[in-house]
Amino acid sequence: MSDNVERKLFGTDGVRWIVDRESPDFVLKLALAIASYFPKGSRALVGRDGRLGNSAIYGTVLSGLAAAGSKVYDTGLIPTPALQFCVKEFGFDYGIVVTASHNPPEWVGIKVILNDGIEAPPQVDAEVEEVLFESKFRIVSWNDVRSIERFDIAIEHYINSVKRNADSEKLKRKELKVVVDCANSVSALTTPKVLRELGLKVITVNADIDRPYRAYEPTPETLVDLMDIVKAVRADFGVAHDGDGDRSVFVDNRGQLITGDISAIILSNHIASKRSELPKRVVTAISTSHFLVDKHLVSKGIDVVWTRVGFLNIARKIVELGGAISGFEDNGGFAYVPHQPVRDGTMTAVLMAELLAQENRTLADIANSIEKPVIIRIKIPIRNREEGVEAVNKIKEHYGGYRIIAIDGVKVLDKEYSFLVRPSGTEPLLRIAVESWSKDVAEKILRDVLNIVQPRGTHNEI
Repeated sequence: MSDNVERKLFGTDGVRWIVDRESPDFVLKLALAIASYFPKGSRALVGRDGRLGNSAIYGTVLSGLAAAGSKVYDTGLIPTPALQFCVKEFGFDYGIVVTASHNPPEWVGIKVILNDGIEAPPQVDAEVEEVLFESKFRIVSWNDVRSIERFDIAIEHYINSVKRNADSEKLKRKELKVVVDCANSVSALTTPKVLRELGLKVITVNADIDRPYRAYEPTPETLVDLMDIVKAVRADFGVAHDGDGDRSVFVDNRGQLITGDISAIILSNHIASKRSELPKRVVTAISTSHFLVDKHLVSKGIDVVWTRVGFLNIARKIVELGGAISGFEDNGGFAYVPHQPVRDGTMTAVLMAELLAQENRTLADIANSIEKPVIIRIKIPIRNREEGVEAVNKIKEHYGGYRIIAIDGVKVLDKEYSFLVRPSGTEPLLRIAVESWSKDVAEKILRDVLNIVQPRGTHNEI
């Protein structure tokens, strides 16, 4: 990275950059730094998503890891959750996914996975950055460089685990029809295959791994075609993945998009009834709606544990607590803990199919039966993170007498409303989310919050 930028590379989910804005030299140094953090001889499983820009950096990543003394196993194209699963299952010391997830196609990135199959925490990121910025690389002698080997069994092993965690008999009897939008990336290697082998009729969209026909991030704006196709073919549901296959966003049989928090509520209740032996808790990020989980989970005896935003925080909390029904975000990231504690798009799609196979209701009926609060989300441009911290402190002072959760920004809770004010972990933005059962109350609270954090403010809805 250029010397005139802040010396911090890792965001909430790895390092990301625009492929032609950084030199191959930067990629090599980053790979050397990562491998130098781990002991010499560490076994590393490496894979990538389907981005065109990965071709410019992937070989350099493999070479840098080997040059710093790691024994590298190359699994090639693979969804992130499949690689995470195999890192833990096969006892690798660490994993690397070359991915920029949902970022636009000109972006590339690198994500570090520890031997438990979960993304590296911030303290590991900081130590890797120190190695990089101080050029403390370990370069092994020529006779200590290990060969790079192909590892071709990863996807098959992962698929078999997903199938073992599904009620295959129930699925085969129902013969559901599903449309799968693979975002022209690596979920095309797993989700359609798993669903077909479980007896579903599968129609694929954007399933060739190449230049994407839609943005990698699955949103209401990018999934218009999927919604139309689901209605046209009279499918039971549609599912769309992001660029590296760890998220699932669903479309019901009427072609209506289901937000990630609603699908998480539906699936969590399904798992709670299916797996009564699991701890009666879910783990979710502070950005999730309090009103929604109180109404549809807490009221049913399911505890909710809150974490900072970022799925690595959710996954590590699940492990720390000794398990959960699920972990989830409101963006379509969902973890079925008996399979693995990280978000997993293919496993989530299978769970939704399993739910519909046992229900006598359509997905539209199920989703529409869930009472939903009014949620308004906006973002405010800020100059730097310090400005965001100042805004959070103003909210804490003004709402000092209220119930507050301050693990990531500040969330204020009241019987009639709640709201979250949080500096973004990846962009110079202040994110605000207000919720209430009343639209008028939500809009009033939003005005109050804006007057506190930015009296002269400019803001945009997201």
